[in-house]
Amino acid sequence: MDLDADAAYQALAARDARFDGRLFVGVTSTGIYCRPICRVRTPQRRNCRFFETPAQAEAAAFRPCLKCRPEIAPGAGLPWSVMDASRTLARQAALALNAQAASGEAASLAALAAKLGVSDRHLRRIFSADQGVTPMQYLQTRRLLLAKQLLTDTALPVAQVALASGFRSLRRFNGAFADQYRMSPSRLRGAVDDEAPQGADSLAAVTLTLAYRAPFDHAALLRFVAQRAISGIEEVEGLAIRRSLRAGALAAEPGWIEARFDLDRDRVQLRFAPALAPLSARVVATARRWLDLDAAPAHIDAALAGIPGAPGIRLPGSLDPFELAVRAVLGQQVTVAAARTLARRIVDRFGAPLATPWVTLARQFPQPTALAAATLDEVASLGIVRQRANALIALASAWPALEPLMSPGTSPDAFIAALCELPGIGPWTAHYIAMRAFGWPDAFPPNDVAVLKAMKQLFGTVNQRAADERAQAWRPWRAYAVLRLWNSLEKSS
Repeated sequence: MDLDADAAYQALAARDARFDGRLFVGVTSTGIYCRPICRVRTPQRRNCRFFETPAQAEAAAFRPCLKCRPEIAPGAGLPWSVMDASRTLARQAALALNAQAASGEAASLAALAAKLGVSDRHLRRIFSADQGVTPMQYLQTRRLLLAKQLLTDTALPVAQVALASGFRSLRRFNGAFADQYRMSPSRLRGAVDDEAPQGADSLAAVTLTLAYRAPFDHAALLRFVAQRAISGIEEVEGLAIRRSLRAGALAAEPGWIEARFDLDRDRVQLRFAPALAPLSARVVATARRWLDLDAAPAHIDAALAGIPGAPGIRLPGSLDPFELAVRAVLGQQVTVAAARTLARRIVDRFGAPLATPWVTLARQFPQPTALAAATLDEVASLGIVRQRANALIALASAWPALEPLMSPGTSPDAFIAALCELPGIGPWTAHYIAMRAFGWPDAFPPNDVAVLKAMKQLFGTVNQRAADERAQAWRPWRAYAVLRLWNSLEKSS
């Protein structure tokens, strides 16, 4: 986005939520930068500088606002097919740096460039042109903003915050924080004590705040999850989704997570097991994809204007791609309820127990190794047809080779191709898995019976070719169109 300063100021004056996470304002009279929805008094135009990212604002020596909290703003959204090659490569690098932010590994521009297939000099040039900062400045900002969020929202000790934010030593963290924000981490925590969690519960879970752009059709997302929730693994209660996490899904240790919508403030309160605290950045990034918190509803709704549905549709993602893949195979040619029953049997037979704050969530989804080691008869005895049972075993056996194809910023094409080489997995299943595991906004699973039925009712299309032609108008948001089309059948039945 090329910023027009006058238009940006109008968005700021109007506190336009459509620009939240895509626009930041630095106020020269205070040295602080804010989100455009900040509730403080609107600064005078002559005192405003506008930036596309927090990293740009911090590179210009502005500090993040303690009131509107830029660290919880929604992301700009994922680029897939709407930008030129250089910008796409720069955004892929940004996604990879986001994933690395809390790894604690020494940053290596050369390694990142090699992974993306370019020279480090070329990567530095196109990244700086697109993001306005160097890759290392971008990475440092991501780590410091995560630290600020952990200091504000949690009761984690400062030393643990440093490690969870990707700093390999407390000394280095203290120095970087003081240099960038001109205060010590402990002083920041004192300044926001009234917002920090209190009581014993704050020590039993990590609690963080995440923001999103309104409107958000939370009812549709909660209904989608509830209809597919596996007993013992996942549940929806009111405005909350909670679930268990197997060891290896997000961390080496098993855990649990809960997301609760705060509709009045356009926020989500995220709580997760203390065992996941060292990987807080990964948990936050994965949760944002899980709930599609970085979506830009104004653009999506405009593209889908011809399809009935409430504004703010979101694409439900996944916290565990292997679990999603298994459930997609189980769902082939059966109802959602039947697939959920089969998944529960898989969990009971091959899963493991897990302690969570809720007695209703007491199981882990099976490990890939457990399903890979199962015999065909063992899986088929659960009421799963043998062809599908064989597909599940093949999928589990191939998962160690499939998982690296899902690294942040990569295209889903290689992952889809690898899935289609497995027995019992065709293009529809592969595209559906990629749609939800990647958060792929332009996915359009071929030969989807429900989509074709809905499109025939709404637009008179008679086959897949006609549906594909009609769907071109929805690019790059065809996955959201799929959800609206599915929902249209539910409401008409």
